[in-house]
Amino acid sequence: MPATFINAGLILLGSLIGLLFKNFIPPRFSSIVTHALGLCVLGIGVSSAVGTQNALCVIVCMVVGTILGEALRIEDRLDSVGGALQRRLMKAGGSSRFTEEFMNASVLFCVGAMAITGSLNAGLNGDYTVLVSKGVIDGVTSITYAATFGVGTAFSVVPLILYQGGLTLLAGWVGPYLAPAVITEMSAVGGTIIMGIAINMLGLGQGKIKVGNMLPAIFLPLAYLPLAEWLGRLMG
Repeated sequence: MPATFINAGLILLGSLIGLLFKNFIPPRFSSIVTHALGLCVLGIGVSSAVGTQNALCVIVCMVVGTILGEALRIEDRLDSVGGALQRRLMKAGGSSRFTEEFMNASVLFCVGAMAITGSLNAGLNGDYTVLVSKGVIDGVTSITYAATFGVGTAFSVVPLILYQGGLTLLAGWVGPYLAPAVITEMSAVGGTIIMGIAINMLGLGQGKIKVGNMLPAIFLPLAYLPLAEWLGRLMG
């Protein structure tokens, strides 16, 4: 939970800066800072991924999980859920510009692979690195967002706290019942996915990596490791 509150605080700070200095922030600064943060996120992903004790587990889980996520079209569904929430709230709130600002920012900060992987990492390992890093990215983003769209950006911290905080608490409750090896490999898979987020931030590759479709891979070590152990005993 502390990392989620830090994330929310940085969004509030960024929103305040954006509102106060909206006429003095050149767009080029936002772009270069985003690239710098992308490199930091890449480093975080690499540091988590190299912690694996079973590289085959990471490879199999990434492949199977991505195929499953692609079949389920998770990223498209996340986008559609955000859009549906936005339309519903806009309908309820009429043509309120504040409602539009609030909903757009809420979707931007809550719907994403980094929110999920960071919350799980915080709950399972007590490691807040990903969420705090996300908070810095969100804080920088909120500066330009608030400068462009207005004060509704700041109020997006309410659903953020509920969403990320809930995921963190849930992972914390489940964590004590998981084997250390499972947590290690879940973290390694999560780090691999975070590397994909960094690549998107840096604008590398031929197109955007659909990291949302890779999210099922995080949970597959729960099945892979017991299955691999059982097969090993069977064959041995």
